Amino acid sequence: MRLAKHRQPAGPAPSFPRRRESIERTLSMDSRVRGHDGGRRLSDETTGMLLGLLAVAIFSLTLPFTRLAVGGGAGLSPTFVALGRALVAAVLAGGWLAWKRAPLPPRSALLALAMVAVGCIIGFPWLTSIAMRSLPAAHGAVLVGILPLATAVFGALLAGEKPSTGFWIMASVGSALVVGFALGQSGGSLHLADLAILLAVLLAAMGYAAGGRLSQTLGGQQTICWALVLSAPALLPLVAWLCWREGAQLAAAGAAAWTGFAYVSVFSMFIGFFFWYRGMALGGVARVGQVQLVQPFLSLLGAAVVLGEALEWPTVVFAIAVIAVVGAGRKMQVKRG
Repeated sequence: MRLAKHRQPAGPAPSFPRRRESIERTLSMDSRVRGHDGGRRLSDETTGMLLGLLAVAIFSLTLPFTRLAVGGGAGLSPTFVALGRALVAAVLAGGWLAWKRAPLPPRSALLALAMVAVGCIIGFPWLTSIAMRSLPAAHGAVLVGILPLATAVFGALLAGEKPSTGFWIMASVGSALVVGFALGQSGGSLHLADLAILLAVLLAAMGYAAGGRLSQTLGGQQTICWALVLSAPALLPLVAWLCWREGAQLAAAGAAAWTGFAYVSVFSMFIGFFFWYRGMALGGVARVGQVQLVQPFLSLLGAAVVLGEALEWPTVVFAIAVIAVVGAGRKMQVKRG
């Protein structure tokens, strides 16, 4: 008897390419979550928040060091501190752009760069320098706490972002806490110097929102550097004139004043913005802007360390409350345009 040969039933061949495609798709999705070393990678939003927090830590010392620069009989004039620090930062920015061989910004970016220049490079430094002549750094720092809400408003107007109702509620609660703290510290009334701080906040919020949106295409470093460089032609003759008019005052300024000037020139006006605009490009203007709610209380700590101003327990209570609001606001939805 001859045995019949065993034949496999005819049918479709195993779909190895399809299975391989499925495996590759799974690995691709996993790689978006994990870094090259296999560890879990942070999302763009979380990275943006962390970069924003680092920038806020740098910015939080701006008012204490500004008061150090303009305070006392051996201090510098507010106008010189405001314009001089911008010119120093412009020189650093020009060096960075030359080192990177950065191309010229497109014509479409000029309006946003102008907003950054008016708001962050000239307006905020000048008005806060004037206010620090008569206000304690701790008082001015808390007033700046309204900046996150103002930044969210300008983010909606300029950057096309659409924060949810819950986000606006958290931003308003945080701002109300900050303003209430400021009124309690000042005896329930605001002064002309307070109004200068509030106007400075509006200008800074405009510059933050415009620069945050532009940094998504131009890059955070180039955004602040080109804004500084484009401001230099207007700054140079003004600073030269101030040096001629205030030569004796500049010569008599003490080491503390120049230390304060150096910090606000290099860190507040230059390095801090590298982290700030990069963080906004990754995490969004409105959401990253909420990190600024902790800035007043970091500034209070800085004022205690740099200037020896008293740090009282109500400050700690408000700090904890504001940080809780920031944490809650981070979970609220923000649609980006």
